[in-house]
Amino acid sequence: MRVSFLVYGVLYVVVEIVGAQIEAIGWPQLTALDVATAVANACLTVAVGIAVLVGADVGGRRWHRSMLAWREERARLDAESWHEPGTITVSSWRPEPLALPAGRSWEPAPGGSYAVPARGRPFPEDPGHLL
Repeated sequence: MRVSFLVYGVLYVVVEIVGAQIEAIGWPQLTALDVATAVANACLTVAVGIAVLVGADVGGRRWHRSMLAWREERARLDAESWHEPGTITVSSWRPEPLALPAGRSWEPAPGGSYAVPARGRPFPEDPGHLL
């Protein structure tokens, strides 16, 4: 019985959309292409409406299943926490660890044989700079 009402409702929507578009065009200017456009627009409207309803149904069922799983998990966790004693928090008596030492300075290690960047912006033409 429900299916027949659903089919009747869909056909009613299609006829109403087609009728509204044909009425907007007017009977004297009506062509076969206008009728085909109206039918295609009506079918597209019905298809989008059905897609939205199916998506909402699938989303609702999926959400319902996830909520059931979440409630079961919460019930399981509550049951487990009922049998076990709670966690006791104890502050540590140890001092905090010392900070790490700073890195090396800009100056090279003594006896190094590589070029040291100057404090300013060096030019390659300056004597004494290695490239």
